[in-house]
Amino acid sequence: MHALPTFEQQLSRLISLASVSSATPEWDMGNLAVIEQLAEWFSSLHFSTEILVDPEQSNKANLIATLGSGEGGLVLSGHTDTVPFDEQLWQSDPLQVDLRDNAYYGIGTADMKGFFAVIIAALRDINLRQLKHPLIIVATADEESSMNGARRLAAASLKTPRAAVIGEPTGLKPIRAHKGVMMETIRITGRAGHSSNPALGINALDAMAEVIQALMAYRADLAARYRDPLFEVDHPTINLGHIHGGDNPNRICGQCELQFDVRMMPGMAIDDVRREILALISPIVAKHHGLLSFEALVPGVEPFLLDSDSELVKAAERMTGQDAGIVGFATEAPFFQAMGVDTIVMGPGNIDVAHQPDEHLPLAQINPAMEIIQQLVQHYCL
Repeated sequence: MHALPTFEQQLSRLISLASVSSATPEWDMGNLAVIEQLAEWFSSLHFSTEILVDPEQSNKANLIATLGSGEGGLVLSGHTDTVPFDEQLWQSDPLQVDLRDNAYYGIGTADMKGFFAVIIAALRDINLRQLKHPLIIVATADEESSMNGARRLAAASLKTPRAAVIGEPTGLKPIRAHKGVMMETIRITGRAGHSSNPALGINALDAMAEVIQALMAYRADLAARYRDPLFEVDHPTINLGHIHGGDNPNRICGQCELQFDVRMMPGMAIDDVRREILALISPIVAKHHGLLSFEALVPGVEPFLLDSDSELVKAAERMTGQDAGIVGFATEAPFFQAMGVDTIVMGPGNIDVAHQPDEHLPLAQINPAMEIIQQLVQHYCL
């Protein structure tokens, strides 16, 4: 059994292991090296570790590390991948931890490899042999792209704990709700022809123009139906993000594609939104005699909501001294909630620096984060 490295050594090691996940294949990497390193460290703390390799991509995996037995207990979970980065925009090497301005700088320090180093530091001061309920550490792949790691958890041998904490960077504020997200593509296939005679073809751009009008009307309808003033943007949104069609101004457009996202409020469901959109756009495309393809670019993430009166929310508020909040970004929390686990999102670091050059983890949040983790373990496992 090897002695564990210091906090800074662990953080430096995790950051040095590049683990970008991206929907763009040339940027996408594996996370297996990070998972294997975490498994080694948690094994040193006498956790039983299980590495679950993605059957379709052998360089990607989840880790489930378990200590203790019985019912209930606590999950501390995070993802091990990062977004792509441009080294030229950083003041220091993004894959080397740089301590300056009272913070650790590096890709993944806040979002969210740093959370695992904080967990291990917190557990050093706990007598783990006294656990009465299991403590489970989960580390996932591909949160920043497909969330396939979290999706595979449902098929894993994960016991149903009493509570789960997802350590995304929230400034240690407990988060009990967030919007869902779905990213979709609409393709309309018409028939190209000479533009001097519109009857020679079927203009896919003409059909798409009406589809866009229908989506904009649907956007207004959603905003009228779903409101929650606790969200900064208090209604669902539809962003028309990318469009491409045709190849020349004097040629009837034979094909057009629109990509967009929908940010859903709690109370909405991906399947319902897709059915409503399909019912709106199908008659338009049929009227233009085109062919319609409506598909998800990536599998969506459902909205997340935990009742403000739940025991976990109250415990987290008591431990942090902060009221539970609501955010607009999506996390892996809905996947744990779907397994029947009360879940909150709470971790050190700030979301404002995530996905940005010079991402960093403030020193001032490290010890408070350790203390909160110790209180959570005491409450749910001891």
